[in-house]
Amino acid sequence: MRREFLKSLVVAGGLTRLSAPALAQTGGYPSRSLRMIVPFAAGGAADVVARLMARGMGEALGQPVVVENRGGSGGVLGSEVALAAPADGYTIVFHTLSSAVLNAGLYRNLSFDVRRAFLPVSLVGLVPNVVLVNANSPARTLQALIALLKANPGRLTYASSGNGTITHLSAHLLLSLTGTQALHIPYRGSGPALQDVAAGTTDMMVDTMAGVLGLVQGGQLRALALTTRTRSPALPDVPTAAEAGLPGYETYNWHAIYATQNTPAPVVARLEQAARDAVRSPAIRQRLEQVGVEPDGGSAAELERFWDAQMALWIPIIRASGATAD
Repeated sequence: MRREFLKSLVVAGGLTRLSAPALAQTGGYPSRSLRMIVPFAAGGAADVVARLMARGMGEALGQPVVVENRGGSGGVLGSEVALAAPADGYTIVFHTLSSAVLNAGLYRNLSFDVRRAFLPVSLVGLVPNVVLVNANSPARTLQALIALLKANPGRLTYASSGNGTITHLSAHLLLSLTGTQALHIPYRGSGPALQDVAAGTTDMMVDTMAGVLGLVQGGQLRALALTTRTRSPALPDVPTAAEAGLPGYETYNWHAIYATQNTPAPVVARLEQAARDAVRSPAIRQRLEQVGVEPDGGSAAELERFWDAQMALWIPIIRASGATAD
């Protein structure tokens, strides 16, 4: 498991298993099934990871954890559903970077303050991004792509899965760091965006490794760099951005478990241990890696610090990009 990125953002900490007094404070929790609100549609990458975690946490807690998909407005609708439930630990939320961070900058009139409304439980894992071009592109390296962008200011295009998404903002950050310009072409999802990059209709894209492995390995897309500090076993020949000459360019999507504000601390601790146990399970860990997630399973304190660092990183980028969701 690669933890270098987190170590640069958080102070590492451990969590021991709950003591008998702490368990007593939970009042026998959980005594019935839990529901995990996934604020995205069924069948997507977040849903796949959420269902793995629901199974693992259910085994650790001794009660079923039932996934409830409440997609809409980039995760806002599901968040509102969770916040309307009692803060008793029987409703938990599966957040991603989008719903836990980006929405705070994209929506001007949210009905809740994301940072205050939820309590961190555990970071499930990170999903690296990849800088991509068409297999026939003249850019065979990241530096060659940057040179091409500089030679054609504003004339190249980059695809994204939508305005204000991680794919849009990661590409915007790349352009900002290199002092280059390109025309943004937003699509309704990564699927059609990747198809147009593969076909040469658009010039480049930054997308999650989980969604592009097949196209890269099949030779339809060329991966120029990973936005990570270390290389990935899934794409061992692809350099990191730092290795490719662009240090400091690191972007990830991520998945995490949250409770709602005012959930009792002993209950949050019980959920934290269950989430960490789930990620440590060899079967779930292997499956996470297979779908492109770097497992983490860190403590609630680590997630809180990581969350604050992500807010500090992405909110200014959203404002600089001009992206809104209202």
